[in-house]
Amino acid sequence: MHEFFIERVKNELIRIVGENNLYISDFDKSAYSVDVWSVSRKWVDKGLIKELPDFVVLPENVQQISKIIKLANIYSIPVITRGGGAGGLGGGIPFFGGIVIDIKKLDKIISLDEKSLNIKVQTGIMQIDLEKYLNSRGYTLNHLPASIYCSTLGGFLSTRGSGVLSSKYGKIEDMVLSLEVVLPTGEIINTLPVPRHSAGPGIEHFFIGAEGTLGVIVSAVLKIFYLPEVRYFDAYIFDDLHLALEASREVMINGLEPSVLRVYDEGDTRDVVKKELGIDVNNGSYVVIGFDGFKSIASAQRNMAIKIFKKYKARDLGEKLGNQWWENRYDPYYPPHTLESKRDLYGVIDTITTHDNIEKLYLSMKKELEEKFSDWNIIFTAHFSHWYTWGASVYPRFIVRKPPENPYEFFRLNNAIWDAAVRVILENNGILSEHHGIGFHLSPYMREQYKEAFLVLEKLKKGLDPKNIMNPAVLGFEL
Repeated sequence: MHEFFIERVKNELIRIVGENNLYISDFDKSAYSVDVWSVSRKWVDKGLIKELPDFVVLPENVQQISKIIKLANIYSIPVITRGGGAGGLGGGIPFFGGIVIDIKKLDKIISLDEKSLNIKVQTGIMQIDLEKYLNSRGYTLNHLPASIYCSTLGGFLSTRGSGVLSSKYGKIEDMVLSLEVVLPTGEIINTLPVPRHSAGPGIEHFFIGAEGTLGVIVSAVLKIFYLPEVRYFDAYIFDDLHLALEASREVMINGLEPSVLRVYDEGDTRDVVKKELGIDVNNGSYVVIGFDGFKSIASAQRNMAIKIFKKYKARDLGEKLGNQWWENRYDPYYPPHTLESKRDLYGVIDTITTHDNIEKLYLSMKKELEEKFSDWNIIFTAHFSHWYTWGASVYPRFIVRKPPENPYEFFRLNNAIWDAAVRVILENNGILSEHHGIGFHLSPYMREQYKEAFLVLEKLKKGLDPKNIMNPAVLGFEL
């Protein structure tokens, strides 16, 4: 942008949000040009941040967001909505400059309906603050993701996020009753007050998972739950991963509704279990299973699951280790344990598929990456942490301990690893992402994933965002 044009837009933004809610210095803007994507962190490490936004604004209400977006339409300026910045695929990085809207000042609890058990809340609220508010009143959202301490509700809505209790309570979209959205042309709309009806399509689902490309979700009405009477967690070891997956599948298809079901492959069993729980397990597959709710119901479900696990010759490690996992469940995702605090090349390639493809997809990806990138001593491990009656997520991690120092070579190696993994996913009827979203990095694969059906997404985008200003670098839309 020409400096005189920047000054003009700056003055108009000040009139909308006030000078204190506008960041224009490179120092302030640099924080909005990186997320937890290892490539972007390499750029920071090497002093190569170039994708600075032109402006960062912190609106205090919905009307201000509407005015900002209308202004962006007048001047055809890209708009990127930012929550906690905890995405791992570059989806919040302003590659085309423009305006970053930081929504964290929209963090209010609007209403709590204790009869219908729902809560209306602005989407800039940090997820941990929402959960603490509910817990203090005897409720829970039951959306407890690893990034609960550093992500906003809006971030989870934008990527259809999952929490550790998703196998019973579903993903974030399963908790949505209605949404308030600022459209890409600035209009403010509310979806219907309930999601189950026969009055046409549920348009709230157009915006959930759209990663800011079809509008800004500014508030949501979410269903909530009573805190459970009991929570049980048990730990088991299976002789191998195949047996663990089969037993877990049987638990799910029989409708036993475990709140937690986490299956670790042999690599994660050795490394993660030692790190997280302090116990040595040299082989086999470690599994944590949990049940919650009324004591009589949860106990009955638990006992049925134990019978299934025993059929597959699982060794019971006891309730103590299960509870230990629950108490320490967030530790691996924060410094000093997290990979984000290191200089490794790493990635989490979360995918999801039906039960018949889970093991094949995992084994194929493991073989492909370990053979193709053996010169880099790539480490490949996985766990299976979000289970449904029809399938489950495969949650692989790759780590290269000594990646290239040159940031461009680092980027090329990262791309090659991801491309090899994505090829395996698509060949095995997997989906590009289960809950981390698409972001910038996976955007080029969206057309291949959706095939002819991508036309529907394109028409939605062109109809709602005719100037293509909303987060134009993600979801595979034309620039």
